[in-house]
Amino acid sequence: MVLRTLLCCALAGFAWAAPVQAAEHAARGPAAKSASLAVGAALDARGRLWLARVEQGRLQVSFSQDGDASFSAPVAVTAAPGIVVADGENRPKIAVADNGSVHLTWLQGLGKPMAGHIRYARSTDGGRSFAPPIIVNDDRQEISHRFDSLAIDGKGGVAVVWLDARERKDRGAKGSPETQVGLYAALSTDGGARFAPNRKIAAHTCQCCRTGLAWSADGPVAFWRHVYGRNVRDFAVANLKEGAPRRVTDDDWRIDACPHHGGGIAADGQGDLHIVWFTQGARRQGIFYRRISGTDFAMGEPMRLGDPARQAGHPAVVAQGARVLLSWREFDGRHFSAWAMLSIDAGRSWGPAQRLADAAQAADYTVPLIDARRALVVWNTAAEGLRVLPLSEDTP
Repeated sequence: MVLRTLLCCALAGFAWAAPVQAAEHAARGPAAKSASLAVGAALDARGRLWLARVEQGRLQVSFSQDGDASFSAPVAVTAAPGIVVADGENRPKIAVADNGSVHLTWLQGLGKPMAGHIRYARSTDGGRSFAPPIIVNDDRQEISHRFDSLAIDGKGGVAVVWLDARERKDRGAKGSPETQVGLYAALSTDGGARFAPNRKIAAHTCQCCRTGLAWSADGPVAFWRHVYGRNVRDFAVANLKEGAPRRVTDDDWRIDACPHHGGGIAADGQGDLHIVWFTQGARRQGIFYRRISGTDFAMGEPMRLGDPARQAGHPAVVAQGARVLLSWREFDGRHFSAWAMLSIDAGRSWGPAQRLADAAQAADYTVPLIDARRALVVWNTAAEGLRVLPLSEDTP
């Protein structure tokens, strides 16, 4: 049983591949050995691409204003080297408001295994400097506070969610039907200057799957893998300001282990939510997409992404106006590849899946970005370096 569980968790982290169809834009050269492959990325109101990445133990931010051909000198967010956790499910998050303020969250690793704090920092001068980071979780035990997500509304609202083990009592106990890990949130209404006390959104969550967060017309909405009953690991959403958790997938994945495979959420300009996720449930297996229209949470059959035989995995989604972009990574046993799909009508119809690039060695998960002008995927790979991959928007 232990071997089966380990195999399931390992396979959940892979995805598979086929010939490059879209042009690669500006490979950056080989990634430094001291740098993590996991990067955060964002587009600002001027269309500039921002990056958050870890170099020599420091979290650094840079941006491009020449069409992604080059980047500014990096600015340190963390002054001294430290344990900044940056892997596929725990990457740094970055968001840039219309007024030019830059917001970041990340996981600070602590001495004990799986223990960490959620850190936050902001720049109010357009990324030229950053205020000293703060710890967002007001519980300061040396325990697991992990898998953070960040969202802003551009008007002073900042939201952070994460998985938190502060209520776990039987840390060494076996056989408990409860994970004793919960989803917690912290909200700011003054652009990140101050955060309200932490608030528990849900209990009994999956322990090691990344969370998702999007700012909708009704406020910030969280997305996470919940545990229903003893071990059914489906996804839920909750509005952080007012709503109770709502189940939004019915895959019936029963597993006494964490898949290490979270999902993504985005809010469009028409009031709809868009979710993507991975499952190995009794009803369906693979990665999937669903649009949640307004208050209609009916769980119809979702759209499959990628080829399950190639173990497509780790999907992500972003939206702007009626434009919605999906991306994921695949692996054919030899090469990783980056894939994406674009909708220009709020997810009602989709263009074809585009294979954007291949990687010969290790590769990060894909990071999709979209605005009114372009759709692109940021993909960091060990051999080829950081790539900015534009999508073709030609309609068939």
